[in-house]
Amino acid sequence: MTVLPSYVGGEWRAPVQEGAPLHDAVTGDEVARISSAGIDMAAVLEYGRQVGGPATRGLTFHERALMLKHLAVHLREHRDELYALSHRSGATLYDARFDVDGGIGVLFSYGSKGRRELPNDTVYVEGSVEPLGKGGTFVGQHILTPARGVAVQINAFNFPVWGPLEKLAPAFLAGVATLIKPASQTAYLTQRLVELIVESGLLPEGSVQLVCGSAGDLLDHLTDQDLVSFTGSASTAQRLRTHPAVVRNAVRFNAEADSLNLSVLGPDAVPGTTEFDLFVKQLVTEMTVKAGQKCTAIRRAFVPAERLDDVAEAATDRLAKVAVGDPRNPDVRMGALASLEQREEVRRSLKALTDAAHVVFGDPERVDLVDADAERGAFVSPVLLRADDVDRAEPHQVEAFGPVSTLLPYTSTPEVVELAARGAGSLVGSVVTGDADFARDVVVGVAPWHGRVLVLDAENAKESTGHGSPLPTLVHGGPGRAGGGEEMGGMRGVFQHMQRTAVQASPKVLAGVTNRWVTGAPRADESVHPFRKSLAELRVGDTVVAGPRTVTREDIDHFAEFTGDRFYAHTDEAAAAANPFFEGIVAHGYLVVSLAAGLFVDPAPGPVLANYGLENLRFLTPVNPGDELTVTLTAKQITPRVDADYGEVRWDADVTNQDGEPVATYDVLTLVAKGEVGNSDDG
Repeated sequence: MTVLPSYVGGEWRAPVQEGAPLHDAVTGDEVARISSAGIDMAAVLEYGRQVGGPATRGLTFHERALMLKHLAVHLREHRDELYALSHRSGATLYDARFDVDGGIGVLFSYGSKGRRELPNDTVYVEGSVEPLGKGGTFVGQHILTPARGVAVQINAFNFPVWGPLEKLAPAFLAGVATLIKPASQTAYLTQRLVELIVESGLLPEGSVQLVCGSAGDLLDHLTDQDLVSFTGSASTAQRLRTHPAVVRNAVRFNAEADSLNLSVLGPDAVPGTTEFDLFVKQLVTEMTVKAGQKCTAIRRAFVPAERLDDVAEAATDRLAKVAVGDPRNPDVRMGALASLEQREEVRRSLKALTDAAHVVFGDPERVDLVDADAERGAFVSPVLLRADDVDRAEPHQVEAFGPVSTLLPYTSTPEVVELAARGAGSLVGSVVTGDADFARDVVVGVAPWHGRVLVLDAENAKESTGHGSPLPTLVHGGPGRAGGGEEMGGMRGVFQHMQRTAVQASPKVLAGVTNRWVTGAPRADESVHPFRKSLAELRVGDTVVAGPRTVTREDIDHFAEFTGDRFYAHTDEAAAAANPFFEGIVAHGYLVVSLAAGLFVDPAPGPVLANYGLENLRFLTPVNPGDELTVTLTAKQITPRVDADYGEVRWDADVTNQDGEPVATYDVLTLVAKGEVGNSDDG
């Protein structure tokens, strides 16, 4: 029988002991053995810090993002193998796709967002420059740099592919090496995933390691630069969070734990409405996908008291059509739990719940199966409960981590909000309603106890990803019982792996640290127009000063007629003079911007390929007829694209009048070729 190896120190290592058996959740057959005996956890972490960390940090954000994209493409080519292996965990093909495709999708998402939203640099600059003195010689700004430790991820059994990948993606994009410690029940699937990653050769050596089996003394060796991201039970999260090394070294600890997620049916959603049907369908889906073994599954379904019978009947009808059995059979809608031990845990939780609720559908002790053996496989029936007494504690405190949900009545919006809070913190809630006012009251009311809230209605149903689907662009986590952490969330997930530092310096030094020009920093020689320079030649601080250009009343009148913008401040002398901000006719702000472009643009073909926008535009001083405009354009930030023959250049535009007063400030965004394009010597 296969003994799962670990990938540590740049090689696959078999344990020195035979290990504990892992069983097929459907047949009960032994599929592998697992142990971490003989692995030096301190050495594993040190290898990540000394080898994986420097290799990963040495890449720019864009290079890391492109690697994630290529890794996603590589794993997508092996999906069928991962699907087949997932069947051993009790997963249907739909379940396997949810796990495998979901994880690959996270890699694609971060591969894309990293190149769009991060600089092609190793340092992230956050926020605006803060003036710290009156003379402009002392300024401050925040930067983010990668932690110099290892991102240790301790995962749950229910998502052996998506779980590791949704933690790996933001950590790697941040520049931090990862150590994956999967849950034993499904570690054979994670082991194969890591094997595929290693075989691809796409990621730097040491950036990903894997320990199969017990974590042993792993946490004892954590330092202040390491991070821990945990998915599992709230009780285990509490124990890990209070580990002496975690506390002593203030180790960043992110937990995503079990929770009693809710779904609320709006009073407007009566039988026959789209929203009523959506609520019932979503409830049954969340009960049966992954056999209910999702941290985001609906555990409490709140229904207007007068609709409780209707929902119970409709849900029962749907559940009766769910075939349970061998997930390899295409007719099967729900497979097995991950293990026989997990089945017994669900049954124990159900005993506590049935003290406060009665069974509407299902039998915790028996289930009719398709092509499966109830004795050998970890099967359990979907169980729908009904608790008429909402004041009983059990439905708000006990989670059966399987295909189990409880219907509860409510009579008012304040009541359902108060009941939501009894869950003491959840990953996700949903509100199914077409009533926007009801939706707002519930969303705002339950938000303090929820990390994510979905509002589902007829309008968004076709595009909605559903109650139980975390998305890489939005945070996945929740307060209180749900762990208090946040995973993914786009750049938020990346920044969790980085240190935010306030830098106080002169403009010159700050520009050097951030690789961005800031006001007050030196400007480069103006003898060559920067629009004549390719990306390879251009430098931060390269500047052109153009003007002056006198603004005439004829210019203003023409612009008003040509554009149709005849706002009174530009066309009516008396009305403009009565305005508290003006002394008479003033130029359009967009006329000022247009005239400025006419001053600084070098018209001949050259490296500048396109202007694709303006940002941070502010009009600061009114421009009157007769005023003279001068524009100073400075290369502020240069971002080459790793996968294209051009890059982005952000220019600082400062338009002043004849008295040196700032008229307008903004950033100009252009695409510039890395090399010569056309005849760059013309003009």
